Amino acid sequence: MTEFEADIQAAISKLSLEEKVRLLSGEDSWSTYGLDAIDLRKMILSDGPSGVRGAMWDERYKSLTLPSASCTSATWDLKHLYTIGEVSASEARSKGVSVVLGPTINLHRSPRGGRHFEAYSEDPYLSGKLAAAYINGVQDNGVAATTKHYVANDSENERMTVDVQLDEQTLHELYLAPFEIAVKEAKVWAVMASYNSINGTTATEHVLLEDPLRSEWGFDGIVMSDWTAVRSVEESANAAIDLAMPGSHTPWSEGLLAAVEAGRVSVATIDEKVGNILTLAKRVGALGNTKIKAVANIDGRKVIRKVATDGFVLVENNGTLPLKPSVTKIAVIGSHSIEGRIGGGGSAMTFPHNPI
Repeated sequence: MTEFEADIQAAISKLSLEEKVRLLSGEDSWSTYGLDAIDLRKMILSDGPSGVRGAMWDERYKSLTLPSASCTSATWDLKHLYTIGEVSASEARSKGVSVVLGPTINLHRSPRGGRHFEAYSEDPYLSGKLAAAYINGVQDNGVAATTKHYVANDSENERMTVDVQLDEQTLHELYLAPFEIAVKEAKVWAVMASYNSINGTTATEHVLLEDPLRSEWGFDGIVMSDWTAVRSVEESANAAIDLAMPGSHTPWSEGLLAAVEAGRVSVATIDEKVGNILTLAKRVGALGNTKIKAVANIDGRKVIRKVATDGFVLVENNGTLPLKPSVTKIAVIGSHSIEGRIGGGGSAMTFPHNPI
């Protein structure tokens, strides 16, 4: 047993069953629980893929808005993705965030997917390689990255209830492939389980959380639910998911203790989940005397301008560009000529400082 593992086991041994169960649900919408008894500080989790919001979400709390993932993927540049990861880590630390809820590595399976802007590509290999570079940039600076949404959560229609029917080859070669790269090549610290079902079983209760994620790929981090995606007590608790979000009232906080006391969920299962949460806390400097790692000193605005520029793709040039010196006026058509849209909406939306 390593010193790291010994510290985790020592902390678990000091906890009552009630304390262990309490750690498995969030404290509030964006925080995990802290416990003074084991010197565990709460961790703030924050979206996300297009900039780090922090625990507050309105125009008073502005963030550096990153180029969308679909833009950064168009650079085909792993160095750019690593640097964007560094920027994300710097933004996270400035807002007291320990866990960034990104990257989104679902696939562009239909042009109508409403969250494609925050995901990289229709190609699983490209998505996985870019995600791994981004994850390394975040985690080399002591902040956790979270790959999401595991798995096959690529539809906007009925996102929370759709049952995705697919064969084993399609599942592994398309939907699981980018997650596998993120685990094996970047050793991502967190994975988010999705809302949808896969072949009849909801993701937060699915065997896929264990096999292949942990047993085959060797994932040693924390699996958290998408927000409100834990919908059961025993079925989800007996699956390989560790943290039910958001807090504080989740099916686990309201029913898990009784299920353990009745023997329907084992104490060993609870201890394993607590161990994964404490492992994350130690990695991000939220447990014991573990120091918070200093983040890179980086000019975020300079970085994102360069990446956004390199992400522009000219599909066709019919001779118009470069503009001739005689061109003195350009017509800009549409509502965006008055008020530009620089990012997508939803949970990946940020409030930018100075949009141009």
